[in-house]
Amino acid sequence: MESPARPLAQRRRHPLAAARRAWAALPLLAAGLGVAWAGETPPPRGVDAELARQVRELAQAASRTAVPGMRVEIELGELDPRLKLAPCQQVQPYLPTGVRLWGKARIGLRCLQGPTRWNVFLPVTVQVYAPSLVATRALPTGATLEAGDLQLTETDIAADPSPAVRDTVLAVGRTLARPLAAGEALHQRDLRARQWFAAGDTVKVVAQGQGYSVAGEAQAMTPGIEGQVVRVRTENGRVLNGVAVAERQVEVTL
Repeated sequence: MESPARPLAQRRRHPLAAARRAWAALPLLAAGLGVAWAGETPPPRGVDAELARQVRELAQAASRTAVPGMRVEIELGELDPRLKLAPCQQVQPYLPTGVRLWGKARIGLRCLQGPTRWNVFLPVTVQVYAPSLVATRALPTGATLEAGDLQLTETDIAADPSPAVRDTVLAVGRTLARPLAAGEALHQRDLRARQWFAAGDTVKVVAQGQGYSVAGEAQAMTPGIEGQVVRVRTENGRVLNGVAVAERQVEVTL
């Protein structure tokens, strides 16, 4: 004969079941974090809204310090769903040493109060909006840029590792190294490097040391391609390595 069921209050709760229920009630950090801007899409499931706010504010503050006056937006990515993080009552976001909040970056998250201390990194995308040059029409490789080919438009200048070109003077007359679609932003990598001088030309050499600089003339031993290392021979026969920086001009660091 079956024994009568005991009242609910008298039933013994299995410790493992209780632990599972407690775990389910905690924010599921391992399920992924996301950010919800006020009035926009709701946060992803399992997100601690307060922690998301702290992460966003940390990234905003650091980015705005680096690029004052520019509009900055932050998108939070997701933690690896395979992570098995222990429950934590206090998670602290922080900026890892050496991390630049520009484009694809990361914010650190560390558990300060819990049975197990852990440290993980949350992917973030930092969007920095500023006026930069975009193509007004489709432009082929080899096209020589004219003023009418470009216009200033607000773009995310952090979206590409190559710096955006933001001054028409730096672009007009230059040759494209690759095609540009209409509306596509112009970056430094899109422009063919200029040859500032040829081998055998006499060039001005500016040598810079700590707290001083000297200038003189030398003969170029190799062509001076913009931004590339060039060898020059001074009047006393000394061979120096420098960088071609302008028309018949080389900078040498001593």
